[in-house]
Amino acid sequence: MRLAALNIDGVLLNDTFSPVIHRFVVSRGGAYTAEVERRVFSQPQQVASEYLARVVSVPMTGQEALEAYFAERVAHMSEHPVRVLDGAIELVRRLRDLGLKTICYGGLGREHFDRFLGEWAHLFDGPGYVCTNDFRPGITEITSDVFGLAGAQAVFIDDVARVAEKAKELDVPFIGHPSDFEHGFQRGLMQEVGVRHLADSLHHIDEAMLRAVDAEAADGTVWKHTAVAPV
Repeated sequence: MRLAALNIDGVLLNDTFSPVIHRFVVSRGGAYTAEVERRVFSQPQQVASEYLARVVSVPMTGQEALEAYFAERVAHMSEHPVRVLDGAIELVRRLRDLGLKTICYGGLGREHFDRFLGEWAHLFDGPGYVCTNDFRPGITEITSDVFGLAGAQAVFIDDVARVAEKAKELDVPFIGHPSDFEHGFQRGLMQEVGVRHLADSLHHIDEAMLRAVDAEAADGTVWKHTAVAPV
């Protein structure tokens, strides 16, 4: 492997999306299910908001849902501020020490990265941050278009099973860091996909795990078996 791509929200920063989406749905009479997460997480904002508008009992358009969601997210962050996750910067440095280039990506604009990770921008290569809202989940675009690499040369570290599904389809190495949100479904969804490496703590994505993933990438067995290796 030559590149590690790290999702910004849920991997490097705390998960400020799941709690807001959950409250958005249930407070408007909807049911928060695994299907909601499948249809909303790591989707373009327009697609996700139009789906949210359909699953709640309050009549609204997709645009109204999007505006309401972001307003509620601002309120949520006033009580639960965005923060860099424990072990995040150490993980980026560990990846770089192993000879990998690093890139950060996510669905929000560049200003989100600059605000919360700008202090560590020098630890990321190429553009530093890739906004994937227009081409989610962005695996091919990041590996091929941005860095000119084959899929097996990059490992994606993400908290969303939809990214794992795409990684499996493309035979791209993947490490899951599912949210610990009490109402969330991502760990179970990743297990259904067959993610072999799941880490509850970023400290668990250690050199041994990374070398194991690299060996799997080298011999083409990243997705050949479905046994999960939880830590």
